[in-house]
Amino acid sequence: MRVITGSARGRKLSTPAGQAVRPTSALVKEAMFSAIQFEVEGARVLDLFAGSGQMGIEALSRGARECVFVENAKDSLGVLRGNLEHTGPWPGARVFAADALGWLRGYGGKPFDIALLDPPYASGLLDKTLRLLAPHMSGAGIILCETGEKTAPAEAGSFALKKQYRYGKTYVYHYRAIDS
Repeated sequence: MRVITGSARGRKLSTPAGQAVRPTSALVKEAMFSAIQFEVEGARVLDLFAGSGQMGIEALSRGARECVFVENAKDSLGVLRGNLEHTGPWPGARVFAADALGWLRGYGGKPFDIALLDPPYASGLLDKTLRLLAPHMSGAGIILCETGEKTAPAEAGSFALKKQYRYGKTYVYHYRAIDS
């Protein structure tokens, strides 16, 4: 894995060992960022189910002002912090060692402009996460979800599914605020 473009372009990223980890492919990552390429610079980004942090690091490399990483797996947290150190410094990066749903329930900070979700496939977490996430997004926010599920929820609070893409067994769902 590498950072595709921006200030950390070409830097290698580590990934946790084991079968439980499923890093986003370069094709899917490029497609997701191509869909929002003009909206990343200066954005507040949330990388939920962050894993190695590659999606949030890509956002920071492309000019995001801030990125909050939320991950609960101990092995992944170590790799995420190492990747941030290797590609940074990123003064706008914050890492939370927490369960994504619990973190969203307790979050009371500023809204996010972009949220990147990659819940474990076949976990059933996408519906719950979208409902909890929507109130924490800005009015013109964007939510991108990577999953193995063929059917995405039609709405997520004040967000509606605008586009969906398929890359082999991976599906990407693009949500935007209903009024935007």
